[in-house]
Amino acid sequence: MEAYVLIILGAVIGGGSFFLGWALNGRSGQNKILSAEDRAKKILEDASKEAETIKREKMLEVKDEWYKKKKDFEQEAQSRRNKLLAYEKQLTTREENVEKKLDVLTKKENALQTTGREIGERQKKLVEREHELQRLLEEQNLRLEKIAGVTREEAKKALFDNLVESVKGEAAQLTKDMRDKARVEAKKEAQKAIIQAIQRSAAEHTIETTVSVLNVGSDEMKGRIIGREGRNIRAFEAATGVDVIVDDTPEAVILSGFDPFRREVARLSLEKLISDGRIHPARIEEVVEKVKKELEEEVLHLGENTMLEIGLHGAHTEIVRHVGRMKYRSSYGQNLLQHSIEVAYLTGIMAAELGIDPVIAKRAGLLHDIGKTIDRSVEGPHALLGLEFCKKFNEPFIVCNAVGSHHEDIPMEHPIAALVQAADAISGARPGARRESVEEYIKRLEKLEGIAKSFPGVQNTYAIQAGREVRVIVSHEKISDAMADQLAHDVAKKVENEMEYPGQIKVVVVREFRSVAVAK
Repeated sequence: MEAYVLIILGAVIGGGSFFLGWALNGRSGQNKILSAEDRAKKILEDASKEAETIKREKMLEVKDEWYKKKKDFEQEAQSRRNKLLAYEKQLTTREENVEKKLDVLTKKENALQTTGREIGERQKKLVEREHELQRLLEEQNLRLEKIAGVTREEAKKALFDNLVESVKGEAAQLTKDMRDKARVEAKKEAQKAIIQAIQRSAAEHTIETTVSVLNVGSDEMKGRIIGREGRNIRAFEAATGVDVIVDDTPEAVILSGFDPFRREVARLSLEKLISDGRIHPARIEEVVEKVKKELEEEVLHLGENTMLEIGLHGAHTEIVRHVGRMKYRSSYGQNLLQHSIEVAYLTGIMAAELGIDPVIAKRAGLLHDIGKTIDRSVEGPHALLGLEFCKKFNEPFIVCNAVGSHHEDIPMEHPIAALVQAADAISGARPGARRESVEEYIKRLEKLEGIAKSFPGVQNTYAIQAGREVRVIVSHEKISDAMADQLAHDVAKKVENEMEYPGQIKVVVVREFRSVAVAK
C-alpha cells in the first residue's frame, strides 16, 4: 500500500514539475520573441536610415555627373559653333574671291574673243599677202628663167649637185677629224705596248724547205739504197711517204716532201740504215717504225720543254704533243713552233702592259696555230680546227676564243683575243719572218696596185717595201685634202676584203698641187 501511495505521490510530483516547467518555458520564449521583435524593428530603422543616406549620396553623385556632362556638352557645342562660324567666314571669303576671279575670267574671255577676231582678220590678210607673194614669186622665177636661160629643174639639179659636193667635202673633213682624234687617243697606249713587246722578244726563226740533203759517204751506198731493181728505194718511199732522189750529186741523196715530220723520219731512218749496213725491205720497215716511235717521244718531250720554257702548266698530254709537232710545221717558210713561242711572248708582254693576266695570254698565244698540226685529212680553217681541239681537251674559254678568232672566223669575246691577233701579225709581218715565191710575190704586188688604181681620181700607184706599203698618187683637181683621207680608208678596206697577205699593208695617198710660171 505504501508502495502504491509512493508511486501515486511520485506521479503527482512529476506531473506538477512538468506543468511548472512548461509554464516557465512559455514565459521565457515569449520574452525572447519580444526581444527579437525589438531588435528587428531597430535593424529596420537603421537600414532605412542607411538606405536614405546612400540614396542621398547617389543622388548627389548623379547630379554632379549630370552637371559635368552638361558642361562638356555645352563646351563641345560652343566649339562646334565657333568652327561653323569660322567655316562660314572662310566660305564667304572664298565666295567673294570666286566672284572676283569670275569677273577677271569674264574680262579675259572677252579680251580673248576680241584678240581671236583680230587674229582671224590678220590671218586672212596674211593669206591674201601670201597669195600675192606667190604670184610675184612665180613672175620673178619666170623672169629669172628667161634671163638665165635655164629651167627651174635644171637650176635645182645644179644647186643640188653643188650641195652634194659641199656636203661630201664637209663629211670627209669631219670623218678625217674623227679618225685623227681616235688615232691620237689610241696610238699612245698601243705603241707603248707593241713596241715594248717587240723590243723584249726576238725569237729566232728556222726557214724550212721541202728537201733534205743526206750525205751517204760513197756512190756504192747509193746503189744499196736503190736495191735490186729499185725494191729498196720503193719500200723506203712507201714506208716514209717521202720521195728519194738519187742523182749525179756526189755522195748525196735528196729527200723531198712537204711534210717536215715525215722528212725527218726518212732522214733519221736512212742514217740508221746506212750506219747499220743492212738495207732491205723488211729492215727498212722495222727501222722506219722504230724511228717514228722515237720521234713521237721526242715530240712529246719537246712540247713539255716548250711549256716549261714559257711557264705554262696543266695542259693535256695531247695538247703538249701537238705543241711539240709544231717544230715540224711551217707557214710561209716560218717555223711554226718558233712563231708560236714568239707570239706567246709578245701576247704575254702586251697583256702585262695592259694589266691583263699574262699567263693565260701566253697560253692563248702559244696555242693559236695548233690547228695547223691536226691531220690534213680534216677539212676546215685551222683556227676553227684549233678551237674544237682546245675545247675537246678542256682549255679555258678565253684560250679557245683567242684560238678560234685570231683570223676573225668567230667574234672576239675577250681582249686577249685581240692581243693574240696583234702578236700574230707582228711575228709574221716583221722583216725576214716569212718568205714566198717570186711569182706569188709579183702577183700580190700587181693585185695591190690594181686595187688602189680602181678608184676614181687615182693617177698612179706604187707598191713599195716588199708590198707592205702602197703609194697612191691622186689628181688634185678631183680629190680634195679631206677626200684624200677617205680614199685611203676605202683603199685599205678593199685591200682587206680582196687580198690575203701576212702582216699589214700601209696605204699612203699623195695629193700634190703645183703652180708653174715662167718669167721671160
